[in-house]
Amino acid sequence: MKEIDFLAIGDIALDAFIKIKDAHIHCKIDTNACELCLRFGDKVPYESVTAIPAVGNGGNAVVCAARLGLNSAIVTHVGEDKHGEECLASLEKDKVITQYVKKEKNKPTNYHYVLWYDIDRTILVKHTEFNYKFIQLPKVSWIYLTSLAGNTLPYHQEIAEYLKNNSDVKLAFQPGTFQIEFGTEKLKDIYARTEIFFCNLEEAEKILGIESKNILELSKGIATLGPKMVSISDGPNGAYFYLNSELWYLPIYPDIAPPLERTGAGDAFSSTITAALALGKPPLEAFAWGLINSMSVVQEIGAQKGLLSLPKLEEYLKNAPENYKARKL
Repeated sequence: MKEIDFLAIGDIALDAFIKIKDAHIHCKIDTNACELCLRFGDKVPYESVTAIPAVGNGGNAVVCAARLGLNSAIVTHVGEDKHGEECLASLEKDKVITQYVKKEKNKPTNYHYVLWYDIDRTILVKHTEFNYKFIQLPKVSWIYLTSLAGNTLPYHQEIAEYLKNNSDVKLAFQPGTFQIEFGTEKLKDIYARTEIFFCNLEEAEKILGIESKNILELSKGIATLGPKMVSISDGPNGAYFYLNSELWYLPIYPDIAPPLERTGAGDAFSSTITAALALGKPPLEAFAWGLINSMSVVQEIGAQKGLLSLPKLEEYLKNAPENYKARKL
């Protein structure tokens, strides 16, 4: 069998984007945390609903890699239902290898509700607890491990054992909610084996159990767990890259138009960097690739429509403004 350049391991879902206008945002002054508020006990109209299959961190990542020209596959689970078939058809349309997708009877494909307000969203998620078991694989260059359900701690141990027995496989780790909740001790073998690690600023604080906006402190803290490279994103403020004890910064790539909605920007960023590394690009060049795909994704509904082909991404990189260069801090 042909070698797999990029193998995503993570849950996929169908996202139903519900566009609403009859709402407001309430922000807390002390924590700067904001809440989406709807009238309680009332009928609240919505503008539209758009269903997008095969999304979620793992699905978004593998589609990103496939569009950039990598031989890409995904290890994931769906139910034996129409939503599962829709997810498979969508992945195959993007030339993703789906032979490692397991269909399970009497279990529903993940279905998430995205409350889309203004340019941001609140996602109602529920991970089906599938029967996870690691499988036999052909030769793999990169594994991209990301969000899985809450019953997958033994599954992570199987993945760690596979990585132990296949030292030439490189690992990118973008933890989801449950992987962060497991804690670093339970996933210590995964962290120790990680080539490049991705999270946002708030997730870095949760992972390390500290309250700090100091990116260098957070980056060093995660690096001590094992990852050789650490990338921490900070939304519209740009992103950071920690490599060889040096911290680098990039601003966001300028929007070609006002963002439509921000779903998938983080997935596009981290999976594009990983894909660039798999294509043999130097780390700081790969870093610059990531924010370009993030910019493109927020121009469309959902996490995948805006993902770029390799020629289009290279065109944006060639025409980048002069200040779009990694700067050492």
